[in-house]
Amino acid sequence: MRVAILGAGVIGSAIAYYLALRGIGALIIERTGVACAASGKSGGFLARDWCRGQAQEALAEFSFDLHTDLAAGFGDAYGYRRVDTFAAATSERRARAPRAGGAPAAWMDGTYALQQLGDTNSTAQLHPARFTETLLDAACDQGARLHKGTVEEIVTQAGKVSAVMVDGKRIAVDRVVVAMGPWSVLAAQWLPLPAVYGLKGYSIVLRPTAPLPAHALFLDHEDEAGETHAPELITRADGDVYVCGFSDTAALPLSPADVSVDDQACDRLAEMAAGVSSRLQGASVVARQACYRPICEDAMPLIGAIPDTEGAYVATGHNCWGMLNAPGTGYAVAELITQADTTVPMVSALGPARLGTLRFA
Repeated sequence: MRVAILGAGVIGSAIAYYLALRGIGALIIERTGVACAASGKSGGFLARDWCRGQAQEALAEFSFDLHTDLAAGFGDAYGYRRVDTFAAATSERRARAPRAGGAPAAWMDGTYALQQLGDTNSTAQLHPARFTETLLDAACDQGARLHKGTVEEIVTQAGKVSAVMVDGKRIAVDRVVVAMGPWSVLAAQWLPLPAVYGLKGYSIVLRPTAPLPAHALFLDHEDEAGETHAPELITRADGDVYVCGFSDTAALPLSPADVSVDDQACDRLAEMAAGVSSRLQGASVVARQACYRPICEDAMPLIGAIPDTEGAYVATGHNCWGMLNAPGTGYAVAELITQADTTVPMVSALGPARLGTLRFA
């Protein structure tokens, strides 16, 4: 079976990995770079039970458990660890009374109204780019191949996928998986796909002088003008600290290579982090980043066979839960390709048939 996966982000890499475990070496086609977009610039936060009541609830729980298994197999390759997770408030304009007691998060000395949201039973964290690379490397070790190039067309004959055109070259395939994040919308030129949008956000990576505890922090931040923001701060096993929190309405560019970074937004994130903890004051900013999260109309993932096109599949639209749901998505799509069904609970509810199609001429 000849399978082409379009996109070498975490979703495409997970699909390649689980196909490889089934003896299928997929061709992963990527025009910019492995984990070059949101898969390399997210916080890598994982939560087992934060999708309760949503269509993706079962997928999230299944994926969280797969993460445990993967980490046991790959060891320290990508900094996976369980974390305690908190909500807290910060303000640039209000005086704060010190919180009563210091444990378990005394380093958050600039926050107040601390509340625990999760513990090491239910929340975890990993380095997203390294996780993506680890899955893809493992897939390639078992027969998958990474091909650098731009897909120009998905060729269909009599309602069935037959080839992909890459930089003017025709590559015969039996199956194709569209896993290009928000750029999956480009495939609507050739396949009947629902609309996929991109939500732009900024992030930074800080390097403090000493490591912080294994914590994730979700903030309610009030700036000097009284406006509220919701930054996130996640410590990593390598000692770095990831911070995100500002969005942008800028349109999705044609390529991930063209995503621009707003230095002012990144500077503000660094200032917020310094306000959270005196231990982050003066920390080096080692990365200034921006990425677009893929999202569908109902904010749920888009996973499954594409209607009316035999051999075509889609896996995108994971929004802020791409890193969490990548293992379950990869497992499910590998099953769909090899046995036309999946044992992953409730994935059928996430198929493209639930949404209208967007077809470009």
